[in-house]
Amino acid sequence: MATTRFTELTGCSVPVQQAPMGAVSPPALAAAVAEAGGVGTLSSLRMTADQVVRGIDEARRATAGVLAVNVLTADVDEDVVAAAAERVRLVDFFWLDPRPDLVELAHRGGALVGWQVGSVEEARAATDAGSDVVTVQGTEAGGHVRGSRPLRPLLAEVLAAVDVPVLAAGGIASGPALAAVLADGADGARIGTLFVATEESAAHPDYKRAVVDASSGSAVVTGAFATECPLCATSRVPGCCAPPWTGWPPSTGTSSAR
Repeated sequence: MATTRFTELTGCSVPVQQAPMGAVSPPALAAAVAEAGGVGTLSSLRMTADQVVRGIDEARRATAGVLAVNVLTADVDEDVVAAAAERVRLVDFFWLDPRPDLVELAHRGGALVGWQVGSVEEARAATDAGSDVVTVQGTEAGGHVRGSRPLRPLLAEVLAAVDVPVLAAGGIASGPALAAVLADGADGARIGTLFVATEESAAHPDYKRAVVDASSGSAVVTGAFATECPLCATSRVPGCCAPPWTGWPPSTGTSSAR
């Protein structure tokens, strides 16, 4: 597998980061991806710092590979960022404007910082804030779509605008697709939907089957799930605010996802 700036920076051997997918991606999935050589990502959505630490510990029991924790939305619990930064290689952020104070907090704990963006302007803001990695998300992405442009032309513009490692995200679900964005100059890919159908995923079996059976024309951008969800106005996936996976995090009165 190709060595890139991303693999050299993070210490992984495969230039792939598993996207955080809330309830669909429990610690077992992050551990499996990390064990296979990529970067396995745990979601911290609506978790306390103690719950995030328990998730990291669970994943770490299964792998010595590279782990990340994702922080989502502008409602940031700085205790979560600090706790994660002390325990994983990468803390990454999405769906909030780049903030130098959060980058500094994560760096102070010893972690690298990644930021997923949907525009060239946001990519520049992320690097200006001190981010070590930028992920460019095109409109081909599943889940919550930040930007409004297809991946590859946006990727080209971001690569020309920033000097840090850049990951590509959106519609990358095969070896040839990964090879294509690497050939375009990306340092790796952030992949989510492909991992939904894995054994370690906590998605419902019917959901997994629907992903496997889907064709290139199956995805639809919809606002149907926007009710009481700050992320869902441009969601491609029904159930984006589903209940947490069975058994994680331990019941403390706070849900990990919704």
